[in-house]
Amino acid sequence: MGVLIATSMLSRRVSFGGMRRRRLLATGAAVLAAACGSTGSSAPGSPARTSAPTSASASGGTTTKTPTPSSNTAQTAAGIATVELAKGGSFAFTLRADKAPKTVANFVTKARAGFYDGLTFHRVVPGFVVQGGDPLGTGSGGGTQATELSDLPFDAGAIGVARGGDIKVSNDAQFFVVTASAPHLNGQYTNFGQLTQGMDAVLTIKIGDKMKKVTIT
Repeated sequence: MGVLIATSMLSRRVSFGGMRRRRLLATGAAVLAAACGSTGSSAPGSPARTSAPTSASASGGTTTKTPTPSSNTAQTAAGIATVELAKGGSFAFTLRADKAPKTVANFVTKARAGFYDGLTFHRVVPGFVVQGGDPLGTGSGGGTQATELSDLPFDAGAIGVARGGDIKVSNDAQFFVVTASAPHLNGQYTNFGQLTQGMDAVLTIKIGDKMKKVTIT
């Protein structure tokens, strides 16, 4: 309607002088632009109409049918592993079942069955890693399990699983504690826990030291 009125006004005054004509043309163009701009726009103060919204979680992400539990919930549900050393001292770490569920289940089963009791730490690299859990004590023992990669970083205190050359296959017994940040391991090894206490005990471990017992609480 606004466009028609503007066009009519221009047609009746076409005989006016050049200056007047240019002013009227500018006015008509402004009315036309205003009319086109209002098409599809919402009234001021009201939201624009969109398609049906996607449900979102409190963190801002899209809710899925099987959402990943928050880290606190997952850690509480999975429990804490405590490794007692035969020479005295201990260290404990949370179990990240939200990131490596099969690995955690396997570790918990073995620990509760007494599998790790009396086993040694066969590899110690100062400033990098302490590794144990091999039933043979040589670094060549243990079975296999699927590697579970995640976005968990290998910061100091991260708990990982040993593996050979095939990234898809990990050892089902040997685990290691990273004693310093090791970002080159990120996305390359299963990360299934994080040290919560006892780094001082971990740093005293030497090759041949034994685990007395591993308990899950």
